[in-house]
Amino acid sequence: MKLTSWLAGVGVGLVVACSAWGQAFPTKPVRIVVPFTAGSATDILARTVGQKLSELWGQPVVIDNRPGAGGTIGAAIVAKSPGDGYTLLVHSAAHAYNPAIYSSLTYDTVRDFVEVVPLAGQPNVLVVAPATGLKTVADLINAAKRKPGTLNFASAGNGSGTHINGEKFRLAAGIDVMHIPYKGTPEALTDTMAGRVTYFFAPISAALPQIREGKLNALGVSTAKRSSTLPDVPTIAESGLPGFDYNLWVGMFAPAGTPADLVEKISRDVLRVLATPEAKERLAALGADAMPMTPAEFRKFVQDEIGESGKVIKAAGIAIQ
Repeated sequence: MKLTSWLAGVGVGLVVACSAWGQAFPTKPVRIVVPFTAGSATDILARTVGQKLSELWGQPVVIDNRPGAGGTIGAAIVAKSPGDGYTLLVHSAAHAYNPAIYSSLTYDTVRDFVEVVPLAGQPNVLVVAPATGLKTVADLINAAKRKPGTLNFASAGNGSGTHINGEKFRLAAGIDVMHIPYKGTPEALTDTMAGRVTYFFAPISAALPQIREGKLNALGVSTAKRSSTLPDVPTIAESGLPGFDYNLWVGMFAPAGTPADLVEKISRDVLRVLATPEAKERLAALGADAMPMTPAEFRKFVQDEIGESGKVIKAAGIAIQ
């Protein structure tokens, strides 16, 4: 009886200790690993949220860009980090794609991470250089069909959200085009503007400045609804591919083993900063929409994305690496 009471007391003590730890967090700088280059859509959202979290927590929130290999390099760093909340991952939808693309990941996408909270979802925008002379989605599809295999499209890397979006478009349009992967979104945008690649499904937040300056022509947005940021740009579905829909989401993850109460605290704090007028204004300017979910809801969402994206990757014939 005494042993039972002692064990119960220890259990209560641990719960209280963990709860207190979560309440006190953070007591030192927090690092957010972004597995894409600075200036990418994922990076922009991470910095937007990171700045507000720093103000809320009274501690520096440092963005650590670790690009490469479709986001797997940065993800691997976080997977091997302590589950104490001080190293977090902000990743794009590519996180759900990589299990079907890379056969030798050094981490398990499901078991080695805890889903914390989605930051936002936004459309990609199909852009071309003005010099291409392409004005509409139909123009692009017709050009690709006239010269099979000669046009190409950029992406932010193999397995990135921009890659999967491009492949989904290729399959829906029934065109033969070449994929050109880049290290990140900024590099892909640069070569699209220069005409070294024909088109790019760019995250709208990253491409807006170039579109507004006339350096890129926006042909269509990937989501089912038009973007309030580019209301005059039709959707891909409106442009001859009915039913086409692609949403580029970005979310926050923690290493496996992070205490549930700490995950809940970080999730609540992120949702809190996303609800501030400043953050709402920033997201609207980026053409992004908040995706409020609990950690449990986000986990189910990611698992569903892993399953659905696997089907697209198989249909597109993306090689396992």
